[in-house]
Amino acid sequence: MGDRIFLSSPHMSDEGYEMKYVQEAFDTNWIAPLGENVNKFEEELAEKVGIGHAAALSSGTAAIHLALKAAGVGEGDIVFCPSLTFSATVNPVIYQNATPVFIDSDEETWNMSSQALEEAFEKYPEVKAVIVVHLYGLSADMDPIMDLCRKYKVSVIEDAAESLGTYYKGKHTGTFGDYGIYSFNGNKIITTSGGGMLVSNNEERIQKARFWATQSRDQARHYEHSELGFNYRMSNVTAGIGRGQLKVLDQRVAKKREIFEFYKKELSNLEGVSFMPNNNWNEPNFWLTSMILDGPVKPIEVMEVLERENIEARPVWKPMHIQPYFFKCDFIGKGVCEKLFEQGICLPSDTKMTKYDLNKIVEIIKGL
Repeated sequence: MGDRIFLSSPHMSDEGYEMKYVQEAFDTNWIAPLGENVNKFEEELAEKVGIGHAAALSSGTAAIHLALKAAGVGEGDIVFCPSLTFSATVNPVIYQNATPVFIDSDEETWNMSSQALEEAFEKYPEVKAVIVVHLYGLSADMDPIMDLCRKYKVSVIEDAAESLGTYYKGKHTGTFGDYGIYSFNGNKIITTSGGGMLVSNNEERIQKARFWATQSRDQARHYEHSELGFNYRMSNVTAGIGRGQLKVLDQRVAKKREIFEFYKKELSNLEGVSFMPNNNWNEPNFWLTSMILDGPVKPIEVMEVLERENIEARPVWKPMHIQPYFFKCDFIGKGVCEKLFEQGICLPSDTKMTKYDLNKIVEIIKGL
């Protein structure tokens, strides 16, 4: 059995950009949180996606938490979230003692259904915020979503953890709402080993987020705290990795697209096989290639046969409204997200895969 083929693993640049910035952190002894790499990573990321301000944090989850706090979400408030997502999208709602209401997906985007969102607004007009996710690097259809959110005057938080490098109608995801978040977890399209970024055009809110993220230390000679704080800032070392990774983001997106197109070309003619949607207004980063199996072969069969060959594949996210912890939360929709979970599979999308690896994977699947 050969080396394991991963779903999506860290991929450092061939040019060694990351080590250059990490070495600078060591050479200057700025290895602790904050420093030149943190400042520059914030500036460079903001410039890359075309937004005013950014705060480098310890995780994407921390970024969502501070975005909710910046939006004024508190105890008893309602927050709309897509059901088809990872739990990190929703957990910070609970941190703020707020209540998530889950919104269904649509088949056209796999993301939040604007029709279900409109139904949710009619049922819960007092909602405080809406979290929109761009799943697997596919952009949600932001125009109708933003129109509804403006109509009801609610804050919008874009969970772009999986979609750095994705465009919606020529504009980066994560830059449409009041706040956007990116993740640099080890499996993301670029990584800092662990980390996240909160972005916004509201400079005052980003400054406040940095304040909260550094234990809410007031300006004083002694340690003075008038607000609850968090230990959420990014390390200067990991920010150096992020600066180097940002230089190869476009390369990673190109490779992810190549992987998606290879799978689609080789597997689309199989019975019951279809792939995640790619709309003409959407330029995905194709973080993970996902396909639907509604024919004789089931996702679990593909995952099991690949696992026997030391190849990683996973189901599509299990919707939050059928998760044990969130089972009592309300759900608005027709169950599209449940169908996607039952029939969906995420194929290996690692940018280090060779042509041999890809051919091996498709031949295994064709043999079922």
